[in-house]
Amino acid sequence: MQPYTPNWTHVTEFVIVGFAGVCETRLLFFILFLAMYLFTLVENLAIILVVGLDHQLRRPMYFFLTHLSFLEIGYTSVTVPKMLAGFIGVDGGKTISYAGCLSQLFIFTFLGATECFLLAAMAYDRYVAICMPLRYGALVSWGTCLRLAGACWMVGFLIPILPTYLMSQLTFCGPNVIDHFFCDASPLLALSCSDITLKETIDFLVSLAVLLASSAVISVSYGNILWTLLHIRSVAERRKAFSTCAAHLTVVSLFYGTLFFMYVRTKVASSINFNKVVSVFYSIVTPMLNPLIYSLRNKEVKGALSRAISLKSWKDQ
Repeated sequence: MQPYTPNWTHVTEFVIVGFAGVCETRLLFFILFLAMYLFTLVENLAIILVVGLDHQLRRPMYFFLTHLSFLEIGYTSVTVPKMLAGFIGVDGGKTISYAGCLSQLFIFTFLGATECFLLAAMAYDRYVAICMPLRYGALVSWGTCLRLAGACWMVGFLIPILPTYLMSQLTFCGPNVIDHFFCDASPLLALSCSDITLKETIDFLVSLAVLLASSAVISVSYGNILWTLLHIRSVAERRKAFSTCAAHLTVVSLFYGTLFFMYVRTKVASSINFNKVVSVFYSIVTPMLNPLIYSLRNKEVKGALSRAISLKSWKDQ
């Protein structure tokens, strides 16, 4: 928090520093992040198209996977284009209006919270499929899937309303330089000249509630899955059952590991550069890796991709 002085004026826009320490290699970083961003878009769009076009993938697990791909596209698109503009010095690339900053914070938090709940819904789907296969059709019907997905998006949208409102009530009257590559809560709080105690407390409680609620569902689901797998006598059947949830478990580990580190804190982070690295990992690297994890570890997705490529090649001949 910045101390208030009467001579300061209220901030109407912010300057996003981004990765200021890489001036000599900024073109290299621009190419790297651009390639990662485009690769993320292509991967996730491919997952959406393949699941939508292949009738063999018209199942709840892949229904949730398409929602996850939509989220990953939005998650990266809300931050990366602005960061890329800053790298190459596009006019206005390093500045963002006060309203734009709060909007970016809201959308990023909304999509992040929605992904937490969506991963929990996917864990429940795997739990029913492995632990109660005979009741799977009744418990995870298409109506249930639609309600679960709708609830994930709705609750995710509601989560950032109070934190963003409290952020909008803070006074920014001094330095307007955000030492980050997007408008995250922690660097914004460091610039406020208001008392941020309430805001920090609410952020901590909301983040903790989202992470604990979603991770509790995931933990209980996988606890039951593990218990069921241990009671399967056939090694081949056990391996086959585990393979259906291995990709999801890998994605959950990557996503939650970084989120727990970043957001369940009561104080503004002291190591800003380390926070940037972690932010790059969960906002850029993880969305790029998720489609690869699902496609490489899932024979059905690989088969659908192969059929789609083969069909396109046949039509081109």
